[in-house]
Amino acid sequence: MSHPDPSLFDVRTVADHPLISNGPTSSLRLVVPGSATAGRYGLFEYRVAPHSPGAAPHVHSTFSESFYVLSGRLTVYHGGDWQPYVPGDYALVHEGGAHGFRNDGDEEAAFLILFAPGIAREQFFFEMAELRRSGRTLSPEEMTAFYARHDQVMVDG
Repeated sequence: MSHPDPSLFDVRTVADHPLISNGPTSSLRLVVPGSATAGRYGLFEYRVAPHSPGAAPHVHSTFSESFYVLSGRLTVYHGGDWQPYVPGDYALVHEGGAHGFRNDGDEEAAFLILFAPGIAREQFFFEMAELRRSGRTLSPEEMTAFYARHDQVMVDG
């Protein structure tokens, strides 16, 4: 048997793709964006400081989002309630499912987020970072349009 084509194997090291700031209380790492998986999925590592907000309740209509807790305690919104999850716990939010997350615990929460299919979700985070850097505040109408551009509709929770 011959060896398979080496171009069918990709490695993305933490040295080449480190954690980056996602605001004052969180950081993320683009483990593999959808652009590197031909749109099959996107995988991000996310970290939230103790007693910090994450993402307010929202829905996506074109992709699912999964959460896998690595360390700490992650509180996830679903079914109209916030529930704590611990390392090894996994939650899948299907398209159209309302969800959010935050860290109510006393230590940093680290978790993986899997987006499927692999839409260009990283653009949402890049644009949010640019807004923070610029200090620009969007009007409510502009914020709604921003979220809509990224398939995100905020919901009460």
